[in-house]
Amino acid sequence: MAIQTIAVIGAGTMGHGIAQIAAQAGFNVALHDTGEALVGRGLSNIRNNLAKGVERGKVTEAEMRETLARVRGTVDLLDAAGGADLVVEAIIEKLDAKLELFASLSNIRGQTAILATNTSSLSIELIAAAVEHPDRVIGMHFFNPPHLMKLVEVIRAPETSDQTLTAVLDVVARMGKEAITVRDSPGFATSRLGVAIGLEAMRMLQEGVASAEDIDKAMVLGYNHPMGPLRLTDLVGLDIRLNIAEYLHEKLATDVFKPPEILKRMVEEGKLGKKSGEGFYKW
Repeated sequence: MAIQTIAVIGAGTMGHGIAQIAAQAGFNVALHDTGEALVGRGLSNIRNNLAKGVERGKVTEAEMRETLARVRGTVDLLDAAGGADLVVEAIIEKLDAKLELFASLSNIRGQTAILATNTSSLSIELIAAAVEHPDRVIGMHFFNPPHLMKLVEVIRAPETSDQTLTAVLDVVARMGKEAITVRDSPGFATSRLGVAIGLEAMRMLQEGVASAEDIDKAMVLGYNHPMGPLRLTDLVGLDIRLNIAEYLHEKLATDVFKPPEILKRMVEEGKLGKKSGEGFYKW
């Protein structure tokens, strides 16, 4: 299972970042989305990220040119995935959408390619049920922004083969990232812990315990977190956090993950965080 070519399905926040680090690591990359504008925006974001790296002395001009030469965009799923050794799905965090995509990917490349999902909480086993060869399905949970965050959470479902796991761990290492391997369970390790902290911070804000700024400062300065849980929620997206919380509340049957009213209200009002211009902070 020597991986040479990677297809990334979804050119949004996570997808373009995954495509960038894959290309920087020397893989040939096809970046796919459903519209030319979406693909173009993803490629533009990669160029902008690399240009900032050049400005900061983290990336050379030659490395930028070589990376961009290894990435191509396409709106044709067959074109993107047809020649890929590894397909990484980075679309909307909705199970139905992922099942539909994985069924298509199984028909295109399911017998020979590894099919990975960037889901942060959904069951890998359920997603794998959509494909003919579930032994080739695995979770690769990258963190935002992928080109800066060091961790990749690798999630093994019951039918994931040893060969699939070994090949993906090798890809993660070639990308210069650190991997943790976890069993397929709701929320895995990182989302389960991170969402629990974030929801409790929202309850504290809702109860008037402290301001958003001071709750975040408590975790940054008191626990050495790089970012507070409310600011992080703004970056992830309040709607995404709500979807994950509802899923974990249903699957784990604990009020730890019951979405607080403040989160539901803000999502209804369109206050989704950085992407909408306002969440717990104004952006």
